[in-house]
Amino acid sequence: MTRWDASNIADQTGRTFIVTGANSGLGAVAARALAGAGAEVVLACRNVDKGAAVASGIGPRARVARLDLADLASVREFASSVDGADVLINNAGVMAVPLGRTADGFESQLGTNHLGHFALTGLLLDRISDRVVTVSSGAHAMGSIDFDDLNWERRKYQRWNAYGQAKLANLLFAYELQRRLTAAGSSKLSVAAHPGYAATELQSHTESFFDPLMSVGNRLFAQSAEMGALPELYAATASVEPGAYYGPSSLGGLRGYPGRSGSSKASKDERVAADLWELSEKLTGVTYTFGA
Repeated sequence: MTRWDASNIADQTGRTFIVTGANSGLGAVAARALAGAGAEVVLACRNVDKGAAVASGIGPRARVARLDLADLASVREFASSVDGADVLINNAGVMAVPLGRTADGFESQLGTNHLGHFALTGLLLDRISDRVVTVSSGAHAMGSIDFDDLNWERRKYQRWNAYGQAKLANLLFAYELQRRLTAAGSSKLSVAAHPGYAATELQSHTESFFDPLMSVGNRLFAQSAEMGALPELYAATASVEPGAYYGPSSLGGLRGYPGRSGSSKASKDERVAADLWELSEKLTGVTYTFGA
């Protein structure tokens, strides 16, 4: 895996990938790389105009479909339009935004980053032939799952704590999905990835004083979106360990080429993962079914 990059992606001709949030940042980079390796790529985007511009630059192997992860009706509509795919990459996300609510009343970071992807994966799982890749973040380590107030309805909202909770939820979900696939005797894989510190539009949408600070940080310290996308590309296309977590392998996971990544003790709590799964099914109305 030393210095693995997009040039190492095996021929993907005949395979179809769904990439959420592929209208910019890591998702756009991943979509370009996958199509460049011969894959058909569905850019599942809330902003279809931006998605169309990316798809146009990629060429005939890319197409755009509308998906708003902050609206379960949109998730269901998108899922109903999918006949099948080899890989689903749960890439889209929001970071440290002000308190907001999704169309279904969820706190916006949890609703978009976790619950939207949870619902999407459950609705599509029987039509995904190979694997599901879920993008988390090193910020999961500062998160905790508050079952008493998961959607920040009573406690004082803390945007970074909310982001940490959502990214921890992503990782708990990815690990639990693999456990359930394995228990069902399925050959499908659930894999997680994180980009380290990569320069994307994500850092400019917090609507706070952090935006200019992170803009400076992007210029001085962050690696490129092309490098940041490598872990999810590796997780999506390479021979991987079931339930593994991949990220940059240098500077404590902030930069570098992809390798196995460690995660927090909280992310490995199987009881919390099972409880979060049960609650996520209840909140989204999506119940998973598993087949071999």
